[in-house]
Amino acid sequence: MPHTEDELAQMLAFLGLSSLDELFASVPASLRLGRGLALADGSPEPDVLARMEALGQSNLARTDRLICFAGGGAYDHEVPPVVRALAGRSEFVTSYTPYQPEVAQGVLQAVFEFQTMVARLAGLPVANASLYDGASALVEGVNLGVAASGRSKVWLSSGVQPHWRTVVETFAAGTGHDIVSVPLRDGVTVWPDVDADPPGVLVVGYPNYLGCLEDLGAAHQICNATGALLVVAADPIATGLLRSPGACGADVVIGEGQALGTALSFGGPYLGLFAVAQQHVRRLPGRLVGETVDIEGTRAYVTTLRAREQDIRREKATSNVCTNQTLMAIYAAVQLGWLGTSGLREVALRCARGTRFCRESLLALNGVEAVTGPTPTVREFAVRTPIRGSVVIDRLAEEGYLGGLALSSLVGDGGDESVSSRDAEFGLLVAVTERRTRSEVEGFVRTLDKVVR
Repeated sequence: MPHTEDELAQMLAFLGLSSLDELFASVPASLRLGRGLALADGSPEPDVLARMEALGQSNLARTDRLICFAGGGAYDHEVPPVVRALAGRSEFVTSYTPYQPEVAQGVLQAVFEFQTMVARLAGLPVANASLYDGASALVEGVNLGVAASGRSKVWLSSGVQPHWRTVVETFAAGTGHDIVSVPLRDGVTVWPDVDADPPGVLVVGYPNYLGCLEDLGAAHQICNATGALLVVAADPIATGLLRSPGACGADVVIGEGQALGTALSFGGPYLGLFAVAQQHVRRLPGRLVGETVDIEGTRAYVTTLRAREQDIRREKATSNVCTNQTLMAIYAAVQLGWLGTSGLREVALRCARGTRFCRESLLALNGVEAVTGPTPTVREFAVRTPIRGSVVIDRLAEEGYLGGLALSSLVGDGGDESVSSRDAEFGLLVAVTERRTRSEVEGFVRTLDKVVR
């Protein structure tokens, strides 16, 4: 893999060479390894990279040198070699825009499969072909909700990722939406009583950025009473264990799809997920791939319902997004297809078990306290340490751990409606994915205990 002996022979013959040694003859002998890597047959790429690091032959990325416990919207999940091998094929990487379906059937079908999988995760009937990232998807969800409800007031839970909230507030300065931040208590949203000026949109995280599970039923009841739309910022990995947001009453489900086959990549490109209830399909932002038949009755795929987009009907559009993250969406489709239903559940379960073990172990240390209440968590959690969170991060890095995120880096030193100023200063947001082993978690706990002394 990926080339057979016959294929190698054909390529060498085309080049006029008799062996691979001739192909690499121009490389000085002093730069060659001169022997094999001593790897077992079928070793996955991470093992090869680790071996090359040990031999001093590779300058690897930061998360390959540090054991990663960081999250906050970008997670160190396993990306199997099959995902890179299939999604990285030239047919996908260099494909033309699907506006001409006669030359883009393969890409269109792949995106259609992605939409189907996202709709299943969301528990809603329609998903689009993706958006830029989770933050832009949230903005589009708010825009759709305001347009559908006819009311500009938006109740935005402070449990939504802080950077996403900042993006929403920035866009609201232009759209005129009235963003009302709803505070947390013990890590979960405390919705206010409805007054004479009800909201048009409620936005809640599921789980929220502190890792806590929110009660979607309470938010849904408010929406039923007021006619507001419920927008849920959902974690796609957590859907492997939890009821889907659509089953809990969500009208719009958005999310960040980086955890589905996309490497951390220094922050991008990432993948915005977006799904809606059927009655809102004509307000759906971005591209939508549909299945049909051609004039000969053969199954075919096309972008559809494009009259809703600003490039067709600008004056009536609710969005100006006319594109999508096709390649990242294909990565997600391959990852989800590879995992299947049982595989996604296993990943989520391993995250939840590792998170619980790590959280309980850290809270057993002297001076380490919980930032939130006893609410269940799935993949990350927040703790308060005896010294500043930013200092803890730096010291952990010196010991070989990417030890999480300082809460102050998310909300500022003064805190916000989600955490107090003290929690912001001394708080640490820790994430545990399925890649973390028991020994790595135990080593992380021992090291954190040392660096806070």
